[in-house]
Amino acid sequence: MSQTEKSREVSPTQELPTPQPPLTPVEVAQVVSPSEPPKLPPLWLNRDYMLLWAGQTVSTLGDRISGIAFPLLILSLTGSPEAAGIAGALGAVPYLIFSLPVGALIDRWDRKLVMIVCDIGRAINLFSLLLSLPFGGPWLWQLYALSFIEGTLFVFFNIAEVAAIPRVVPKDQLPAATGQSQAADATAGLIGPGIGGLLYESVGKIFPFVLDAISFTVSVISLLFIKTNFQKERAPKERHLGREIKEGVAWLWNQPLVRYMAFLTGGLNFTNAAMGLVTIVRAKEMGAGEFEIGIIFSIGAIGGIVGSLIGPAIGKRLSFGPAIITLGWLRALIFPFYALVPNVFLLGAVSAGLFFIGPIYNVVQYSYRLALIPDELQGRVNSSFRLLAFGLQPVGAVLVGFLLQSYSVALTVAVFAVWGFFLAVMTTLNSHVRNAQPIERLAEAG
Repeated sequence: MSQTEKSREVSPTQELPTPQPPLTPVEVAQVVSPSEPPKLPPLWLNRDYMLLWAGQTVSTLGDRISGIAFPLLILSLTGSPEAAGIAGALGAVPYLIFSLPVGALIDRWDRKLVMIVCDIGRAINLFSLLLSLPFGGPWLWQLYALSFIEGTLFVFFNIAEVAAIPRVVPKDQLPAATGQSQAADATAGLIGPGIGGLLYESVGKIFPFVLDAISFTVSVISLLFIKTNFQKERAPKERHLGREIKEGVAWLWNQPLVRYMAFLTGGLNFTNAAMGLVTIVRAKEMGAGEFEIGIIFSIGAIGGIVGSLIGPAIGKRLSFGPAIITLGWLRALIFPFYALVPNVFLLGAVSAGLFFIGPIYNVVQYSYRLALIPDELQGRVNSSFRLLAFGLQPVGAVLVGFLLQSYSVALTVAVFAVWGFFLAVMTTLNSHVRNAQPIERLAEAG
């Protein structure tokens, strides 16, 4: 969840007999005098990271624009929260099916090429909705298929991207890079839902998906300009897919902290799978229209922006354990208010509180995990981690749809709130979380 590579030793007075490949930003940060601490340039001067970040920011904005339109489109076709929940589950199921073999393949393949091919496929997938219009589409089965295909391509893209980040960013800057990515994600969450709701209501139900397809094209262009190799050079060896998968699973399982964080993240994502649909159905009960629902999500995203901006600072001020425990209790205390607030503005405030916590949690656990995993195992370990982290999402998506359609928002919120308190208690009692080393020591060891 290793092979060693010969290090490049460059003496100021030694002339290399043959040209060497350019150093990555990570390797540049490592070429310093042993008596001097490494002086890292700011992230905005890291060309390749900024290209990756910019492309993914545009792509994420497209996702947020279409993300609000997707459940609205299914609800308009069927009137069924359960159907919307099934569609959400189909988007998460591919992680259960494909994540372990994909992780092993990502450690073999060119990670950048995988990301490019996936984004092209995701764009074509969304454009298929536009092509179905002359024939009476879109249809529910088509939206189910679209969700599954998108989820499958996301598995390949996401595992490749996560494995590539430590090649582009030095370990000491992983929290800052994660925070910057979370800030972009939260900003997209602020802008995207309002735009998506407005376009869905006033321009056309398919238009948000067309914009998302265009955003994937922008991501492909940004990836083409990145010079850094997304993996170290690998010595030729006999390949065995099953053995390689086992290596990744074994590494994760033998790291008690990483193993628990995978289960914890899975438990939190079980609740995250319910948040969007709970918000939409609760808002519709209050008489909100599509544009107002988009505004609710945008209010929530303000909390995400604030959380992403202060996440790296919290990660430095608080050690890993206290940060993770505190965030777990805050989530547990805020979630029940989905059923208690009396108007849409306060509904947005509840979302803002939860969105505030999410980026901080991601900055702390994501950067810590990447700093621990060896490069040659990044794909396999992260795929094992994400199998556990995303494994409960389909269950959460189906359960929330069933509860909302069969019972009430209040009961649905209560079920997920009890689960949140359970996770907070278990995390507080976990000794590996409480006693985790600071990330600075991991960077020194790496």
